[in-house]
Amino acid sequence: MHQRFLRMLLVGWWAVMALGCVSTGTTGQELYEGVGEGYRGPIRVSVVVGSGGMLGIEIISHEDDALVGGTAMEELLDAVLAANSTDVDGISGATESSAGFLAAIDDALRKAQTAP
Repeated sequence: MHQRFLRMLLVGWWAVMALGCVSTGTTGQELYEGVGEGYRGPIRVSVVVGSGGMLGIEIISHEDDALVGGTAMEELLDAVLAANSTDVDGISGATESSAGFLAAIDDALRKAQTAP
């Protein structure tokens, strides 16, 4: 139940971000997009980065099977946020989707590190 509440809170927050706010400026949070190669094509994510690390992740798009790849990405999303790292185990049976999702997050984090 706790994860469902956090996910609902993040969805609401993402809705506010989608209204045109890419940088919150005064709170020190920035939104970065990343791309990784999944099983059937590109996986695009956006990652909210703040002084404490990753604060949120949204799957923008992917071409992988929703039941296998999509489910794996949702599970990994929670694991990555909990660990505040992409150094987590992939999901068995969705190896390429897992690797592409984690690569997309890493791509966004690299952009965060090189941002002015």
